[in-house]
Amino acid sequence: MAKQPQKRTKHIPQRTCIGCQTVLPKKALIRIVRSEAGVRVDLTGKAPGRGAYIHGVRSCWEKALKGPVARALRVELSNEDRQLLHEFSQTLPDEDAAGSLPETHSVADGKNNEELSMNL
Repeated sequence: MAKQPQKRTKHIPQRTCIGCQTVLPKKALIRIVRSEAGVRVDLTGKAPGRGAYIHGVRSCWEKALKGPVARALRVELSNEDRQLLHEFSQTLPDEDAAGSLPETHSVADGKNNEELSMNL
């Protein structure tokens, strides 16, 4: 009897939000990167340098800017870097304004986690 070929599932990279410690697909988080030019937001997720991931919700950014960003990137944040990240976080929605918890918010592709888990 011939074996039925098994359907392969596509590997989806997982990352942890440094603000709330939730593990999510990489595309559902925003990457910050430390490079020679300093710390900056990497919306493409492909910039070279040491990176860290945060939800696209202001509350996670506020928690992360208190210390986890510096630890994750292994750098002492300058005032300019901290100001740049704070300004970016002000453009993000609040949890309440988004109408969802941080775990279900996705910036990269507009899908929430329920849709992402269905695609697994």
